[in-house]
Amino acid sequence: MRRVAIVGAGPSGLFAAGQLASQNQIEVAIDLYDRLPTPFGLLRYGVAPDHDSIKAVAKTLAAAFDSPRVRFCGLVEVGTQVRASQLLECYDAVVYAYGAELDRKLGIPGEELNGSRSAREFVSWYSGHPDAHPQNLAGIRNAVVVGVGNVAVDVSRILLKDPAELSVTDMPESVLAELRSTEIEHVWLVGRRGPESAAFTNTELRELLGLSGMDVDLIGASVESIDTDGLDRKARSNVESIAKAISEPVPGAKRHLHLLFNHRPVAIKGLTKVEAVEFESNLDGSRIEVPADLVMRSIGYYGVPLPGVPFAEGRIPNLEGRVTEVDGSDRPGEYAVGWIKRGPTGLIGANKKDATETVGSLLADLAVAPQRQLADPDQLMASRGIQPSTLADWRRIDDAEIGRGNLRGRERTKIEDWHDLLALVFAEQAGDSAP
Repeated sequence: MRRVAIVGAGPSGLFAAGQLASQNQIEVAIDLYDRLPTPFGLLRYGVAPDHDSIKAVAKTLAAAFDSPRVRFCGLVEVGTQVRASQLLECYDAVVYAYGAELDRKLGIPGEELNGSRSAREFVSWYSGHPDAHPQNLAGIRNAVVVGVGNVAVDVSRILLKDPAELSVTDMPESVLAELRSTEIEHVWLVGRRGPESAAFTNTELRELLGLSGMDVDLIGASVESIDTDGLDRKARSNVESIAKAISEPVPGAKRHLHLLFNHRPVAIKGLTKVEAVEFESNLDGSRIEVPADLVMRSIGYYGVPLPGVPFAEGRIPNLEGRVTEVDGSDRPGEYAVGWIKRGPTGLIGANKKDATETVGSLLADLAVAPQRQLADPDQLMASRGIQPSTLADWRRIDDAEIGRGNLRGRERTKIEDWHDLLALVFAEQAGDSAP
């Protein structure tokens, strides 16, 4: 039997694992490594809690664990605790599926001020990631979100949505408590081009525009001047949704969404904390200043290099999923999938097709690769002092979250604290009961 390691148990890694487990060309055993004790990656920690339809994909991805060929190995950080080169000694193939974890910066004066934050960090916080920094929203009335992708729309919606409507989701209780205390009145969603060029999907946009008790205005662009005949369906739907929202005022609205297009931020102003943001028009060069207590950038992600693995332009260089050196030469036995393969583009479903290509390349290579003597991965982990968490440990966490949710009349409540997660992981050998 051939052995395959997958580094990263998010959507791309799970799609690859599922496809490897379900094929009958070559008998393989698959070990899924992740630094967290929880699988699902961006699906668990990047999808907004009120997006139940997208989270339903988790059931499809979890099917990979139904196969006896697949083993989950959590609490293993490849690159620090164990090197990629060491995994290659234990497996016939190693697939890198660890995504794009860092966010791009604006690169403008004042970005270091208190109140200037990353949308990625905000998403991690409201999604219950154990590494997330608590987000203090006290005293914030005016927020600026720079970017017009789905993440920017999600962040804007969470800021403007009635917390009572979020209380039925799996948000950690500490996050809900903070959102209940907010006094946000204005959110500015800012794009450097026109609404017809925005990256957000129409489903995401309509969810934002349809929030109760909120009015919408459009600045820097005119929907009447946009020729919708030449647009694709997504862009045309976005323009039509915005036109409808701004044509229907909400008398007495307590919350306001300002869509600012064709502008780019040039400076964040304030002495020690954010007080305003200055924008420049990309059409005529004029400038406007917007009051702000909070600025969140959402202008893209990029990957991080893994020690010993080629890396260029924010991703692992590859050809049809086969990892190559930066100069294009071969790296036998190494593969990439997901955002770290193609860059941070595409929705979660795009990883399925992407995984199909990589798995196809991997299987074709294994079919002609000679069998070699492999080291024992369990012995490697033990020699490094690593005690991986298991699928059973994850299921204890899963059960505990469902139990916490039931106490509050909802399906699940996320466990966001490392201490609580580890207590559940090691509960079995310690003889403790789950909290």
